[in-house]
Amino acid sequence: MLDIRLIREQPDLVREGLRKVGAEPDLVDRVLEFDTRRRSLESEVSALRAERNAGSKDIGRLKDEAEREARKAEMRAIGDRIKAVEADLKDAEADQQNLLLNIPNLPLPEVPYGADERENVVIKTVGEPRTFDFEPKPHWEIGANLGILDIERGTKLSGSRFYVLRGPGAALQRALITFMLDLHVKKHGYVEVYPPAVVKEHCLLGTGNLPKFGDNLYRDIEDDLWLVPTAEVPVTNLHREEILDAADLPIKYVAYSPCFRRERMSAGRDVRGIKRGHQFDKVEMVKLCKPEDSRAELDSLIADAEDVCRELEIPYRVVQMCTGDLSFVSAIKFDLELWAPACGDDGGEWLEVSSCGCFTDFQARRAGIRYRPEPGARPEFVHTLNGSGLALPRTMIAVLENYQNDDGSVTIPAAVRPYMGGIEKISVG
Repeated sequence: MLDIRLIREQPDLVREGLRKVGAEPDLVDRVLEFDTRRRSLESEVSALRAERNAGSKDIGRLKDEAEREARKAEMRAIGDRIKAVEADLKDAEADQQNLLLNIPNLPLPEVPYGADERENVVIKTVGEPRTFDFEPKPHWEIGANLGILDIERGTKLSGSRFYVLRGPGAALQRALITFMLDLHVKKHGYVEVYPPAVVKEHCLLGTGNLPKFGDNLYRDIEDDLWLVPTAEVPVTNLHREEILDAADLPIKYVAYSPCFRRERMSAGRDVRGIKRGHQFDKVEMVKLCKPEDSRAELDSLIADAEDVCRELEIPYRVVQMCTGDLSFVSAIKFDLELWAPACGDDGGEWLEVSSCGCFTDFQARRAGIRYRPEPGARPEFVHTLNGSGLALPRTMIAVLENYQNDDGSVTIPAAVRPYMGGIEKISVG
């Protein structure tokens, strides 16, 4: 959520930022209208309360009974007026808050301007796509031939965009997850957490998933709990409404979780295979840090995600999102994409497996996560960051397609073999 003081003091700056991300700049004027009304009502309530307090003191000094009763009647009228204005104030506060919750974060000055994903910037490409001496197959054919991927039965169980992993396929996904967690904990210094897969509404408000993206989330209405779209939601909210010590920053968490999304926003896209599912697994990195350190922490976050790609020995690239392709909460964002040689419409395709973003104080302001720069100092909001490290099943897709062999088998990446009991290949039969 944007700081209301920023909107009051630099409205043109905010308007320009909203234009860059494709949002309506007149949102600023609407917020300021609500803010003016809210502050006017606050002043009116304060003045009425002061008048009532002064009048109540007068009553005790009045000797004439008639005057006292008349004065009491005046105070009751003022009391009624206070209740009415307080109700209006409550509505004005709610209106302003709801509007603020629907306004996206502003891009940092260094983010390249662009209208949409076509204007994103490839920062670097690492590794060369493999040259095959046979026609590479897409993952859905590889998985079906090996008996490790069953889309038909997943659909029978739960509907479209669900699937079943079987035998070595399920083991490979579990191995990839454990490999990633160990790498981030043992090499990169993250603290592993295993969070709940359901959260309260305020957690999704805190990370910016609600209210804007409610249609893409799964919800248990009876208990008013929501299935997490990513571990970012519960992990970021671990320190909700807390004041942290500066000495404890940065805080670095890594978490595995199942993730649930309706994928309504991608209807009709990537209908083949397991590229877009309503349920998928992901390893997520989350950081809380001091504002002055957030850019450096973003660079290290990206490097940590890249390390997974390097260990898997699969070609990857880093892409910076332009202003028009930033997420709702991001001030700056970079995607990591693994090369998949066969699942695209025209053959090979770069698959996004991680989005690494810095959200400045946007999420922290919504979730009330602050730190005290020094003892006795006024608390300030932390900066939050996150990135996948990495997301399944697209990492699975990249492994199956890059490591396939002409006999239909799939070689296990060397870094993952210790987590597969030393198995080097998944073979037919």
